[in-house]
Amino acid sequence: MRRDVFTADHEAFRKLARDFIEKRIVPEYAAWEKAGQMPREIFAQLGELGLLGIAIPEEFGGAGLRDYRYNVILQEEAARALVTLATVRTQLDVILPYFLEYADTEQRKRWFPGLADGTLLSAIAMTEPGTGSDLAGVSTTAVRTGDDYVLNGAKTFITGGLLADLVIVVARTSTDPENRRAGLSLLVVENGMAGFERGRVLDKMGCKVQDTVELSFDNVRVPKANLLGEEGQAFSYLGNNLPQERMTVAVGSIAQARAAVTTTIEYVKERKAFGKPVSSFQNTKFELAAMSAEIEAGQTMIDRAVLDLVDGELSGSDAARVKLFCTEVQARVVDRCLQLFGGYGYMAEYPIARLYTDARVARIYAGTSEVMKVIIAKSLGL
Repeated sequence: MRRDVFTADHEAFRKLARDFIEKRIVPEYAAWEKAGQMPREIFAQLGELGLLGIAIPEEFGGAGLRDYRYNVILQEEAARALVTLATVRTQLDVILPYFLEYADTEQRKRWFPGLADGTLLSAIAMTEPGTGSDLAGVSTTAVRTGDDYVLNGAKTFITGGLLADLVIVVARTSTDPENRRAGLSLLVVENGMAGFERGRVLDKMGCKVQDTVELSFDNVRVPKANLLGEEGQAFSYLGNNLPQERMTVAVGSIAQARAAVTTTIEYVKERKAFGKPVSSFQNTKFELAAMSAEIEAGQTMIDRAVLDLVDGELSGSDAARVKLFCTEVQARVVDRCLQLFGGYGYMAEYPIARLYTDARVARIYAGTSEVMKVIIAKSLGL
């Protein structure tokens, strides 16, 4: 279906991203999957091309364009090439907005140039072993002592934590028995701070290129100068970026579902059963036709929501609707595509197998499908 989301400038950016992904990422992607991470030099190369600094002010080496559509293009082009940008996506879509919104002048001078050129990698540490979607239950503490905060606690499921130079840590700086959401703050822990340790690299069923680790903080002294935003306001900060974070998952879901259909169409045209191409059977045609309709419905939702996000008008409940619908579409589409591959779909050498395992987490992170339904129900007055 016709899309009217992007301008000529966006399409020029798309060509730049497509060329880089095809030439630099696709040939080495299988090796990165085995290694369980993207190499640092890729971030620097992305930064050199200007792909990481689109939203960062020009004075710090960026383009100064706060336009989420560029982020969308990166995801779409990666999916088109049957790869993912993994931690790049997390840094640009989930983490960078916190720096852009809440970093003070001194912090911008310290961190923005490196974030723009890809020499400073970042992660955000929210989830704890005992808490998932319940951020109000964070137990990691940061006690003010002079000009420092003394940080203690543990975090898990931290994307990009293995190579991160800057880790935004959600910690409790005060406790209000009447309001569990109060008293949370954002502290930026820097690589090399005493007491900051990286634990296990977690072995996941999918998203192999996206390193996911455990982090621990044992009496880490974090300077007050590394407080991001105001003390005690982290819960509201986290809520402000949730619509974009959930849109990021939805965009990836539809882009990868589309890629699954494209690679499946190519396969069924070549694969023969009972002397005929699998594509000639009515069931194959009907299945792919139904999937195409679902993808276009999801794409239309995304495009409308992307424009709302760019205009600052996307509500939390609408972002939840888009994420819920698009991730469920992805699950159905990838499963049905794998079925059309038959036994070969279960073999890791075929991209549909990776698309299948990668897809499962989309209904979990950035808020589970069940949490999305709770949010939507509240907006309906239920």
